[in-house]
Amino acid sequence: MVNGIERPLDLLNNSKGKEVLVNLKGDKQFVGTLLAFDIHINLVLDNIKEMENNEIKRNLGLGFLRGDTIIFISPASTVLGKE
Repeated sequence: MVNGIERPLDLLNNSKGKEVLVNLKGDKQFVGTLLAFDIHINLVLDNIKEMENNEIKRNLGLGFLRGDTIIFISPASTVLGKE
């Protein structure tokens, strides 16, 4: 067990209210605050930013990302070097 994570969804539970980086099929990348998720890994994010080449392409606000389009999810601080 690392950082209290025993099961895959534990990482998402620990990330609620925090910024996450989400890579989607088709090379799309988004950063946003994780508000909610379900067992299908459908996500509700706030303050969504579409990223391209590590730069903000556009701000999208509140939105829903469908789980079957997601390749990976990571705490944004891990990937973007934030605290």
